[in-house]
Amino acid sequence: MKKIILYILLFLSVVGYTQTSMVSASIETSSIRIGEQFKYKLVINETENVILPKLDLKGLEVIDSVKTDTINNQLIQKYILTGFDSGAYYIPQQQVFIKNQAYLTDSLLVNVATVAVDTTQIKKYPIKTIKKEPYVFDDFKVYIYLLIAALLIIGFWIYWFVIRKRKTEEEEVTYRALTPYEEAIYKLNELDEKLLWQNNKTKQYYSELTEIIRGYIERELNVPALEKTSDEVIATLTDFHSSESIRTSIDSIKKLKALFQEADLVKFAKSKPLAIEIEEDRRDAEVILSDLKPKIISKDDELE
Repeated sequence: MKKIILYILLFLSVVGYTQTSMVSASIETSSIRIGEQFKYKLVINETENVILPKLDLKGLEVIDSVKTDTINNQLIQKYILTGFDSGAYYIPQQQVFIKNQAYLTDSLLVNVATVAVDTTQIKKYPIKTIKKEPYVFDDFKVYIYLLIAALLIIGFWIYWFVIRKRKTEEEEVTYRALTPYEEAIYKLNELDEKLLWQNNKTKQYYSELTEIIRGYIERELNVPALEKTSDEVIATLTDFHSSESIRTSIDSIKKLKALFQEADLVKFAKSKPLAIEIEEDRRDAEVILSDLKPKIISKDDELE
């Protein structure tokens, strides 16, 4: 029985020696102050097929790890540790695998002490008031956006109700100073400068073109052409021609009817006339304006 116990003790001592001879752990100091850093070093007497542990500590924190170094067939790994709470803390045994075999380091004790403060040597200062942070753009961006929006609204209001209205009134005054024919020709030239049909705005082009002719008929012949349909305008002009109330050729009335029909096809049937047809309609419009004239009543006709 004594021999068996002796063999067991001998085996344990051999295993313990093997463990400590293959891996070892050390710290540069066993007592630190709160927040002070110290090194924890692992030395492995082997350089190949080594798996280092991931430190799992309680009460202590790993700040950093130094690059693994190899010296004299030894693998050295250093860690920088610290503690922020006073007390005694164990660095537990760390398990290192060497060629798929586990080896344990010794556990180490570290004391973390508080820093003694001599209050008699500390100069006392009055409590400072809360200091306001400096203003930044984010503090004002909401107000800036609101100001920009308000300026845009005010600018739009001024343009729409003041400048635009004044411009419209000035145009009306200008048009009143012109004869109906001069006004119509002036508007036709303005329409040409807009280049509407050249920019695929054919519908808008024909709308403005026919509106110019209707406005001319309304001013020159005293016919509410802007309120009538195309057929009604043609019918009225045909009646005037039959009664010789206007000195207009029937050919001009036919051209006007064809122009109205073309405009209706563009506006309502999405027709797309060719450029040569649009240019011809523009020339016809000017011919129609030149020919649509009221009959001049002489003094002899009035006496009759």
